[in-house]
Amino acid sequence: MAGTDNGIAIDKDGAEDLAGLEAGLDALDSVQVGRTPLRETLIRKVVPPVTAVALVLVVWQLLVWAEVAPAYKLASPSDVWGEVREAWLQGTLLDYIWTSVSRGLLGFLLALAIGTPLGLLVARVKFVRAAVGPILSGLQSLPSVAWVPPAVLWLGLNNSMMYAVILLGAVPSIANGLVAGVDQIPPLFLRAGRTLGATGLREAWHIVMPGALPGYLAGLKQGWAFSWRSLMAAEIIASSPDLGVGLGQLLENGRNNSSMPQVFLAIFLILLVGIAVDLLFFSPLERRVLRRRGLLVAR
Repeated sequence: MAGTDNGIAIDKDGAEDLAGLEAGLDALDSVQVGRTPLRETLIRKVVPPVTAVALVLVVWQLLVWAEVAPAYKLASPSDVWGEVREAWLQGTLLDYIWTSVSRGLLGFLLALAIGTPLGLLVARVKFVRAAVGPILSGLQSLPSVAWVPPAVLWLGLNNSMMYAVILLGAVPSIANGLVAGVDQIPPLFLRAGRTLGATGLREAWHIVMPGALPGYLAGLKQGWAFSWRSLMAAEIIASSPDLGVGLGQLLENGRNNSSMPQVFLAIFLILLVGIAVDLLFFSPLERRVLRRRGLLVAR
């Protein structure tokens, strides 16, 4: 009887533990993430960068008032704003931006189309990795500006030269990012996929690419950064009336004209485009990937 009572007690304790575990899991499943109030969003997302920009402007103006450098070396914020206003009234401001952004986006898409299959090939074929892997790593460490002179000699002063420099700068980053992502996939996932019949292209699409997504996304962000930097280097060094005036050429024109407000304008526009692409595309995509994997915690 005592043994029976002990067994009943153990069963009751186990049932209680199981019930507690189920209740905890139900509580986790029932957690509702409400919409963040607009005021809180503004305080957390808008106020900090606005405060930082305001602080930079204040320090900048103080340096101008203190005359730490001659006016032709350190333009004031009002001088730069006057340059912005003049470019806007002349209708050239958006042309500067679109000339460079259109080249950068098209070059990045071409790099994406080349770097993605190349990265899969390097990651999945041992011979290709041994042969091409070190070359990709070397190309990634090579400054993009080094490709501008040979690209000009090979292709001339045209848009093809610009895209060639972008590809040589961005493709290695995208491919290496995908390789790193594939290397982080647990082997169990790959074996399970093969057991279920996922081989070849089906394995790449349903198992490899989803599993490598975090590393691949990091490679895409780095690839865009290399694309943008490569394009600016090409526009600064190689100029031609047929190419139009992009942001890099605007920066070089400011240097040739000894116009520091124009130089600052070009720098700010280059920085603004880089920030805008990250905020509008890469950051939302990264949050979505992390949220789907349960790695994004609401704060």
